[in-house]
This record gives sequence, C-alpha cells and structure tokens, in this order.
Amino acid sequence: MNHRATKIVATLGPASSDPALLEEMIRAGVNVVRLNFSHGTAQDHIERARLVREASERAGRDIAIMADLQGPKIRVGKFAEGKVMLVPGAPFVLDAARQEPGDLHGVGLDYRELPRDVKPGDTLLLNDGLIVLTVTEVRGDAVHTVVKLGGELSNNKGINKQGGGLTAPALTGKDMEDIKTAMSLKADYLAVSFPKSATDMEMARQLAYVAGAEWGHKPGLIAKIERAEAIPRLAEILAASDGIMVARGDLAVEVGNAAVPALQKKMIRMARDADKLVITATQMMESMITNPVPTRAEVSDVANAVLDGTDAVMLSAETAAGRFPLETVREMAAICEAAEAHDPAVELDADFNGATFHRIDQSIAMGALFTAFHLGAKAIVALTDSGSTALWMSRHRVRIPIYALTPKAVTQRKMALYRNVRPMLMDTSAHRDEALAQAEAHLKRQGVVVAGDVYAITCGEPMGAPGGTNMLKICRVG
Repeated sequence: MNHRATKIVATLGPASSDPALLEEMIRAGVNVVRLNFSHGTAQDHIERARLVREASERAGRDIAIMADLQGPKIRVGKFAEGKVMLVPGAPFVLDAARQEPGDLHGVGLDYRELPRDVKPGDTLLLNDGLIVLTVTEVRGDAVHTVVKLGGELSNNKGINKQGGGLTAPALTGKDMEDIKTAMSLKADYLAVSFPKSATDMEMARQLAYVAGAEWGHKPGLIAKIERAEAIPRLAEILAASDGIMVARGDLAVEVGNAAVPALQKKMIRMARDADKLVITATQMMESMITNPVPTRAEVSDVANAVLDGTDAVMLSAETAAGRFPLETVREMAAICEAAEAHDPAVELDADFNGATFHRIDQSIAMGALFTAFHLGAKAIVALTDSGSTALWMSRHRVRIPIYALTPKAVTQRKMALYRNVRPMLMDTSAHRDEALAQAEAHLKRQGVVVAGDVYAITCGEPMGAPGGTNMLKICRVG
C-alpha cells in the first residue's frame, strides 16, 4: 500500500488527455488534476473533467479537480513576422494604442493601463524575465524603453514589472465566466491567479459560491502567490483562502530569482501555522518535458519542498505538453517517498508548547495526534463530515498515516490535497459503536491494521454533525 504523504498535482493537457494514459497517471500517484483555464474552451474543460472522473473511477481512486483561472493577461500583442530579435541598447516602444502588428521598433499591448503604471527608470521583464527593458519615458499611450537584455520576443509574451506595481485586477471578465464553468463541473478547488489582497480572494469566493449555488457546490480557494505586492499581505490572503500556491514563475520575475527559495520556506511555514494548505509549483521537473529523467537539481528541489512540509508538489507543462507525462509522475512520487523517509525527527511535543485550543473538535484532533505518537499507533482514524479534523492533524509532522473516513464524496475529494491524509468514502452509520466497528473492518480490509495493532480514532456524537468531533478512543485490533 502506498504510504506517500505528499500529494501530486498534475496539469492536464494535450499530452495527458488520452483516457488510458490518464488512468495510468492516477494509478502512478496523481492526487489532484489541474485544469488550466489559460488554454482551451469551456467545453474542453467540461470534457476533460469528465475524462478525469471516469479515469479515477476505473483506477479506483477518487481524486480532486482544481480549476486554475487565467487572471489578468499583461502581455504584448502580435508581431507581423510572429517574432522579433531585440538587441541590447536598441529603443523599443510598448504602445497601448497600436492596432497594427508589431515590428523591431515596437508592439501593441493588451493591457491598456501600462502607461499609467510605469515611470522612467522602471524595469520591465518580458517572457518570464528573459528580456529586460528599461523605461526611458512615457508619452501618452506609448511606453518608450531601451533594451537592456535582448533576445527573441514572440507573440503574446507576458510583461512583469520588477518589484511589482501593475494595477490589473485579479479577476477579469473571462475569469468570472470561467468560475461559472468550473462550478458546473464541480471543481473541488479554484486557484486564483495574481491576487494582491484578501479582497481579491473574498470576491472570488463570493462569485464561486453564487455560481455553485445551482449545484449546491462550494469549492476550496487557493491563492496563487505570484505578485510582489502579495508578500507583505500573506497573512491576510491566507486568512481569506483555504490554501496558497507558491507560484515560483511569475513571483521570481517580480522579486528576483534569488529571493524565491527563502520565500518558499516562509510561505509553507506560514500556511501550515495558519491551518491552510500549500502547493509548491513551477518548473519542478521542467527538464522532463523533453527528457525521460530529471536533473539532480530538480530532484533536490522536489525533495526540499517535501522536507519543508508542502502539502503538494505540482507539475505544469511536464504533464500537459511534455513527452513523458507518466514517467514524470512516477519519478516525482519516488522522490517524495524517499524524502519523507528521511524527514527529520518529529518534534510534536514542541508544537503544543504554549498552544491553546478553544474548540473541542480541535483539542480532540490534537489529543489524537499526541496520544497516537506516544503510543506508537499504526494509524489515526478520523470519522469526519467536513474534513476539518483531518486538516488540523495534517498540519503537524507525524509519520503515522491519517485515514479520514467520510460519508461525503465532496469531502473525500477535497481531502485528496491534504498532506499525510488518506481519504476514504464510507457510509458511517448513525450509531457510534456500529460506525467504529465499520471503520476498523474497513482498515483491516485495506491492510492498514492487523490483529494486535493500536490505532486512535476520533468521531463526534451525535454522528453526522459537521464540526462536532468530541470523542477520542484508543483501540487495539482484536
């Protein structure tokens, strides 16, 4: 049985849309499938979601779907030749009013506000920082620049401003339509691109809840941290979200490559302390787009994120458009397992020093962790309606697997993202003793426990009331 604690998010795309391959990827360890709304039509996503649900059913593993919104496109327009070669020292104009295709001297913009967001001396980074322009003057709708670092610039490449400061709202008209599509396919998570504050996340949640009301569906919200402005506001963004994504691509362009590793560690720590989820993303196994094995640096990168305590590691182009999607998932799963085997010694007692818990259900969750750890229990079992008990337990580093048994398929899928939580669907009876006996029988069938093993189990009385966990029981398998 797979005991990997760290979850794997894989992006679906042309390379991974074959039903048989998708099933194999799920069997190889994919826990969450990401639908990237930057590409494809609404119908494409609805079709892909159906493929995912069918493949997960065939594989016998229920997995979550994450809809990732495009967010504001701050991009250059198109070129007459499809691309130009910019040379250092040459002038280049970014013109918000330009309608005709671009050339060596300048190009149009789809972001009309750029002339108002920049001033002379500012540094603009294009195509993920591969091209650097220095602003010399702003004249009406035209931003005049000089090329500092040249190279090939092609159609629709992204623009970032060093240090942040572009005013584009996090949610565009397209995003609002995409939220409706994501709710119609009952996406378990909604990832919001480029939020700058808690307000952006609150607005996204409101829109998602309104759009999901028709289906009685409420997704978890993930804030993608990729703007410099989001860093000082991390605490408020975390409070308004269910989790964050360390989106290292755009973030690195805005704050500089060198700052990202420390920020990654800080974000993972803050998310776990706030009882929120965290996904580490971008270029984790980038070389496997074209190669069947990762570089040593990529192996270290994935392992480091695991040792930092991330809930999940994410694959983007590697599985969406790469040549080796299945091999990439297998490699990533193997790296996660190897890193977890060498996780530093658990300091659970230290986690509780000075901690106060005001909620009964949270105290029970912590009590279960503490007791199971000191007794050397084989498993911790949470009978949960909402998934909260399992989430709280998963924020602490214990090597004991947490089995979350729930009667709700939507809760089961949501928990697919929680580190060290193995969600199972079980029709928990309304009678406590029956439910506990069912849970033990379930674990025995799965080979989790055998006769003589000790496990801890939490549940609530009366059964089936969300947020009602009020009981901890230590059992020995008969």
